[in-house]
Amino acid sequence: MERIDAKALAAKIKAEAAQQAARLREAGIVPKLSVILVGADPASEVYVRGKERDCAECGIESELLRLPAETSEAQLLAEIARRNADPAVHGILVQLPLPPQIREQRVIEAISPEKDVDGFTPVNVGRLLVGEDCFLPCTPAGCLALLKAAGTPIAGKRAVVLGRSNIVGKPMALLLLRENATVTICHSKTEHLSELTRQADILVAAIGRDRFVTAEMVKEGATVIDVGINRGPDGKLHGDVDEAALAGKAGKITPVPGGVGLMTRAMLMVNTLRAAQRAQEAQKEK
Repeated sequence: MERIDAKALAAKIKAEAAQQAARLREAGIVPKLSVILVGADPASEVYVRGKERDCAECGIESELLRLPAETSEAQLLAEIARRNADPAVHGILVQLPLPPQIREQRVIEAISPEKDVDGFTPVNVGRLLVGEDCFLPCTPAGCLALLKAAGTPIAGKRAVVLGRSNIVGKPMALLLLRENATVTICHSKTEHLSELTRQADILVAAIGRDRFVTAEMVKEGATVIDVGINRGPDGKLHGDVDEAALAGKAGKITPVPGGVGLMTRAMLMVNTLRAAQRAQEAQKEK
C-alpha cells in the first residue's frame, strides 16, 4: 500500500504560490488574508497558527483579528463588512466553529463572494454546482489535487464519498463528478454501507469517526483519501480510516496526520492569491 505524499505536494504548491505572490508584489499588489477568530477554541488556535506560518512562507500578508467568545453576531458581521469594503484585504476567513450565539450560515453569507477564500458562500457553492469558475472549498480541492498527483484515474471510475457536509462531502462529490467519476454519497442513514464502499475505486472518508473504515469496507487496490482527524482512546491522532488494517488491501492512502490537512492549508494560499489576482484585474478594467 502506497502512502500518498501530501507533504511534498503541499510544499510544491506553496513554492509556486510564493512565486506568484512575488510577481503580484512587483506589480504593486500585496496579497492579504484576514482571519477572524472568535473565542479560544484549542483546535482553532492550532489551525490559525498554521495559516499564519503558511502566509509568511508564501509572501502573503496575514491579519488575525481575535474577538472574545461573548462577541455578538452583529459585532462580527460589522467586522466582516469592514473587510469587505477594504481594498487591501483580498481574502476573508472566519474560523469555525463559532460560539452558539452566532449563526454560522449568516456569517458565511456576509462574506463577499470575491473574498470568500474558503469557498463557502452560496454564490461560490452555486458556481461550483453549475460548473462556473469559483473559489473551490480548500479541503475538497486539496483531495482532488492529491488524487491527480498520485496518478489515480478518475474519469469513468466509481467514487464513494462518506459524509455529506457542506464543507467537505457535498463539494467533494461535485468535484469528482466534474472529473467524470460516477459518484455515490453515503451518510449516517445509508443502508448496506459496506456493499457500496467496496465498489469504490476512489473512497473519500469525511465523517469524523475514529478509524471507522475497516478493511472489509474497501475494494482491493482502491485509492483512499482520509479527511478525518480524530483523537483516539490512545490519545493519538487517527483518521476516519483504520490505515493499519488496510495494509495489503488498499492501493494508495493518505496519512493522518500529515495528509489532507496540509493540502487544505496549501489550497487556502492558492485561493488567496487568486483573489488578489482578480482584484488586480478588476483594477485594470476600471
